[in-house]
Amino acid sequence: MPRNMSFALTTDQVKDKSKTVTRRFGWKFLKPGDVLWAVEKAMGLKHGEKIKRLAKIKVVAVREEPLHAMPISDCAKEGFPEMVPQDFVAMLCNHYGSKITGASMVNRIEFEYL
Repeated sequence: MPRNMSFALTTDQVKDKSKTVTRRFGWKFLKPGDVLWAVEKAMGLKHGEKIKRLAKIKVVAVREEPLHAMPISDCAKEGFPEMVPQDFVAMLCNHYGSKITGASMVNRIEFEYL
């Protein structure tokens, strides 16, 4: 059974399949060919709430890089074509708080929809 990967911040981008790259702190064990369920939310579910599957995805590539090394082409692949990398990094740092900076190492995970 495939693992669940949460896309709570980018649910709409997964639904419309405009997102093909995600950056994660963790998930170092992923390898090309791994199959996952993209879900709306995987943790913090309230009593009686169920996981909502969005799509089945297959990992195409995984690499570790500093967050600030994001190329402009990845903004659209992340589902934010209107952003530049500095805006995306700022959004992610704001979401995670002071423990994350542009220099933080992140796993860039490229995937395709099945």
